[in-house]
Amino acid sequence: MTIVLNGIKHGRPKVLLVDDEEEILVALEDLLEDQYEIISTTDPLQALDLLKYHTDVATIISDQRMPALTGDQLLTRARKISDARSVLLTGYADLDAVVSALNQGQIQAYIHKPWDSETLRSLIAEVTQHSLAQRALRVEQALLRGLIDSLPLRLVFSDSNGRSIRNNCAHDCSGASEDELAYFPDVLRDEVTRMRDVVKKNGHVESLVAETVSDEDGKTSQKWHELTRFSLAWPQDEVLEKRWHVTMDRDVTSRVLMENHLRQSDKLQSLGTLAGGIAHDFNNLLAAISGSLELLEDIAELDETAQALVKNAMDSAQRGATLTRRLLQFGRPKESQLGPVSLQKLLSELEALLLQSLKSSQKDKSAVECHLKLSSVDDNIPQVWSDADQLEMALLNLCINARDAMKKGGDLSISVRLVKQGQTDLPPECCTEYAVAIDVEDQGEGMPPDVISRVFDPFFTTKEVGKGTGLGLSSVYGFLKRSFGDIFVESTPGAGTRMTVVLAAIRDEVVRLSPPRAQSGPEKELANRNLNILIIDDDPSVRLVTQGFLQQEGHNVVAVGSLSDILKQEDQLKNGFDLAVLDIMMPDYDGPTCAAILKERMPSLKILFISGHTKIEIEDKNIPLLSKPFTKEQLSGAIGNLSL
Repeated sequence: MTIVLNGIKHGRPKVLLVDDEEEILVALEDLLEDQYEIISTTDPLQALDLLKYHTDVATIISDQRMPALTGDQLLTRARKISDARSVLLTGYADLDAVVSALNQGQIQAYIHKPWDSETLRSLIAEVTQHSLAQRALRVEQALLRGLIDSLPLRLVFSDSNGRSIRNNCAHDCSGASEDELAYFPDVLRDEVTRMRDVVKKNGHVESLVAETVSDEDGKTSQKWHELTRFSLAWPQDEVLEKRWHVTMDRDVTSRVLMENHLRQSDKLQSLGTLAGGIAHDFNNLLAAISGSLELLEDIAELDETAQALVKNAMDSAQRGATLTRRLLQFGRPKESQLGPVSLQKLLSELEALLLQSLKSSQKDKSAVECHLKLSSVDDNIPQVWSDADQLEMALLNLCINARDAMKKGGDLSISVRLVKQGQTDLPPECCTEYAVAIDVEDQGEGMPPDVISRVFDPFFTTKEVGKGTGLGLSSVYGFLKRSFGDIFVESTPGAGTRMTVVLAAIRDEVVRLSPPRAQSGPEKELANRNLNILIIDDDPSVRLVTQGFLQQEGHNVVAVGSLSDILKQEDQLKNGFDLAVLDIMMPDYDGPTCAAILKERMPSLKILFISGHTKIEIEDKNIPLLSKPFTKEQLSGAIGNLSL
């Protein structure tokens, strides 16, 4: 047995030569080695092993008469191993075997011994090229079929009449009409037919179609299909209306939901901006109303009934101020500003809004009643380390979710308790032994485990389309994590839900070491002096009230609507001012700009900013900000806290 590998070079077709006579093999190698990689053997059984190893053999050239196996027997076995094309070398006496092999498809050609060199070279070239072309075609078919079958979409090739030619459905639908294909859901068939007519005219069309589907529990939802149909340049030279079509059906439900959520977020952002603007203007109105009432109460002799009416109006204005503060929180989201927060005070202030929120679910007669049960906070509950505004919004969000879950009505309970602190990475102000838990419990429908596991995921919601963004609980979760807190869910279907907010507790010694700031020394002196004060506010009603407050305190006041107005009054500027009370947002020059220009003329001038935006950012953190609406006492206190 002899095995020879000659001329192995990358890129040339491989040819396997099998003949029991070595002289024949040498002659064939000399004839073919300039064009092919030659593998040769005198043993037909060894040739089968070579085919298993050299899977890229393109052509097998075998002698017919060999001791171990005849050529046709070898080539019959070779077809089970390799897709190489076969050529049989034979004498005239072997003609019957050759004809049989040709009829059985075992060989593609034969050549007589002795052979003509040019004829043999030409024949081998033709057979080899055919073998390589067939192999390349099979590879292309396998790649295309693999691609089609693995695509995450429905794909159908059809002719211009809608008959399926090729598709990636699980069963063979070839030849079936698109109108009959179970491959497309019923809701899509009419749309596919419409698109076929459009493609015949335009060559391309896209469509977005919603399908209503039900899960195992009978709950319905929408599945979105993105249909794309276009024509192929086949058959060649055919007009557009007779060409084949490709139809693709993508499941784009996740993308559509994400786009809807983003649009909803944009709406919320726009609504927040609008709410912020309205709240700013409303705060100016409230400042004028509450301030005028306070001045009226001081300067007029009111009987008991009038005093009660004034107090009622002032209380209403204060509730309006609380409402606008929440609107501003919604309209101007901010980074958490962590510090000590009293839950007694926060929950007391939040109670009225919670009651109003529960009532808002009872607008129609068919609505059920939800009741608030707010337990009092024990005196032993310490302050917590949080952001009061964002904590308030988080609790409000939890309560609204609880309200919406109680479709048959029920009690919404809020309670506060001490629990063991489970975190170790805490700020130095916080207690490491215990934390404070706020339980928000409803008597609603409850949640199954699969919903609980996703309840804090962004954009996840169980509410109907248009009734929830899926952002509320994820925002609550993010805020609590940023403020060294946590949130836990306990829920059973049909038995309600408990959301437990855990907050870091402030250490007792921190609270004791942080008493309210008292006025003393120069600050008290400033508060008790008669000052020359400049007021710049573009709102005349707020300007009038602020001027009245300060004049009642004995200060000398000049009030103008803009910086330009005071710059025209040189005499007033020469006399100088001790303090400038400046509105932040004004049309010509804003508060910080006014402050900079005035301090260039009067370096010792003190500045107090006032604004209807309660959480507006000021670059100079040393300048205090008083939020509108404010009382005379608050204004006086802010001035008293200014140092000389």
